[in-house]
Amino acid sequence: MTTQTLAAAAAGTWRLGDLTVNRIGFGAMRLTQQGAVFDDGAAPSDRDRAIAVLRRAVELGVDHIDTAAFYFSSLRSANELINRALGPYPDGLVIATKVGPRRDASGDWQPWSRPEQLRGQVEENLRQLGRDHLDVVNLRTQGSAPIAEHFGVLAELREKGLIRHLGLSNVRPAQLAEARAIAPVVCVQNRFAVDSALPGSAEMLRICEEEGIAFVPFFAIAGEGREAGAVGSERPEILAVARAHGVSPVQVRLAWTLHQGPHVLAIPGTGNPAHLEANVAAGALRLTPEELSLLGQGPAAGRPSAG
Repeated sequence: MTTQTLAAAAAGTWRLGDLTVNRIGFGAMRLTQQGAVFDDGAAPSDRDRAIAVLRRAVELGVDHIDTAAFYFSSLRSANELINRALGPYPDGLVIATKVGPRRDASGDWQPWSRPEQLRGQVEENLRQLGRDHLDVVNLRTQGSAPIAEHFGVLAELREKGLIRHLGLSNVRPAQLAEARAIAPVVCVQNRFAVDSALPGSAEMLRICEEEGIAFVPFFAIAGEGREAGAVGSERPEILAVARAHGVSPVQVRLAWTLHQGPHVLAIPGTGNPAHLEANVAAGALRLTPEELSLLGQGPAAGRPSAG
């Protein structure tokens, strides 16, 4: 790719319910601190730079931002940064948040909440973001236990107008079926990368395409590095494709993600303005069938490349 297209629209669009968004979005998890995410010893991020990154993302056409009230460090809150940078929010901007995990009163991480705690988490997101309703709320699950009671609470809040659309995060196919019996699901967020995936994500990718549900991978860049970020070494196949296009390995990873189907949305996160622009430019990168075969199409084998 000799010239990189800096426009989120280059990757095409998909739907979150009745909301249409560009397939390249932005994940807010890395805005709040330097180093590994959820590392209590990490230094806080630079506030002005984080705000500048958010504003630049919207300038580039990013209209889908993924966040959560539990994305915070000792001095930074992702939701507060979003509110400060982008409020009053432009028309067409979709902010998706998630509930389920939380920090308790002592600051300790709690990966799963009781159903009766979810309304308070929704209200906390509303307060922090300065909204009277939330565009999308994802229930972030823990393990494969039934979720009907938890999802039912969110469905009731949707009926009351506090939530527009519902999604799921970190789920298995059986949990998706359980939730859809209660209320519509517009998106599924699962760990999914060229070299890493949550068990069952290959089947989930297929189910979501068949049902018109957006599939939103997280850790598409980090892979097995997960919260700690991308690993230091890179697969030779990814390096070879990157050299052929004159792009970075991260951009190849994002392009591979988007090639897994027209219903796949990417939400790469960064607090670095240069990395943001490179991530957005990856939406214009088209991989050949031979390159996809080299990288390993995995669950999308035989699928024509998207875009």
